[in-house]
Amino acid sequence: MLQKRLFYLDNLKVCLTVLVIFHHAGQAYGDGGGWAYHPSNPAEVMPWIWHFFSTNAAFFMGLYFLISGYFVPKSFDKQGAGTFVKKKLIRLGIPWLLMGGLLSVLAGKLETGHMWFVENLLFFSLVYAGIRLFCKPLLSCTSKPTIIGLFIVGALMGVGSYFIRQESPQDHWIFWMGLIFEPAHYLQYVMMFFLGILACRFEWLEKMENRIGAIALLIGIVLAIGNYARDGGEWNAFVYRWFGIYESLMCVFISFGLLWLFREYGNWSSRFWQWCAAQSYGAYIFHMILMLLLQYATDTIWMRAFGKFMFIGTAITIASFVLTWLVRMIPGVKKVL
Repeated sequence: MLQKRLFYLDNLKVCLTVLVIFHHAGQAYGDGGGWAYHPSNPAEVMPWIWHFFSTNAAFFMGLYFLISGYFVPKSFDKQGAGTFVKKKLIRLGIPWLLMGGLLSVLAGKLETGHMWFVENLLFFSLVYAGIRLFCKPLLSCTSKPTIIGLFIVGALMGVGSYFIRQESPQDHWIFWMGLIFEPAHYLQYVMMFFLGILACRFEWLEKMENRIGAIALLIGIVLAIGNYARDGGEWNAFVYRWFGIYESLMCVFISFGLLWLFREYGNWSSRFWQWCAAQSYGAYIFHMILMLLLQYATDTIWMRAFGKFMFIGTAITIASFVLTWLVRMIPGVKKVL
């Protein structure tokens, strides 16, 4: 029996892809860190946008990993180890090598950029396949998401992240044995991927009660507002000190809250949303190059920082999805994108 298409997960991934694009669009006009482009006009800056970056980084890639992990068990069960690994190497390995190679050539050094996600998702999938060769799949059980359960998961993630950040602070990236990763967030990504696997096996997304989903979303929103409210003072000092824990709780509650919200109110299946879902993976892959080209091309055009941010984000969102659609018309490309 064919599994019913979960349109709400497709739609949520589309929204996450757009959020990633806007996140990167803003980096040049805030604290871009290692961003490849910096405006020549020093007035093009948005000091407040670090709140946007901080809140996004708390959950959006973790939620990506959870959704990706959700589809892994049934894909492995259906295809078997050999086909599963082969398809992952094609769909994840080829874009990682090609885009990573292009970014490295442009940067003049080894550089994977945003492809770190694809690289690590491939690694997680291969580890899962290796484990399944020796272990039987997890059996179903009657458990379902609860607020206390979500809090415990967030707290465990947070305590671990807190201690990791004592040695490796946020935005410190490491290249190790072919993998590039940020230790400060890595525990979150591993746990969220594993939660996705459990959510599939135990049918947590289907079992999550409306009351639990709504409360989780409300808690996540309150934590996000608290993060945006940081502006010096005791509250900022408190959140900054315990941010590994604060961020992890925000990640878990926002993620499960959004999963509930889209399950109940975002299960659209129009042709437009199905088209967007089909292009979202490629849009993630292509958007970085397109964005840098447009940022350099519009460097001397004055729109104010917020205007540039919105223009770049909107234009590259459209361009990335359209470019993916065109590239996927090439025979054989749909197996990759």
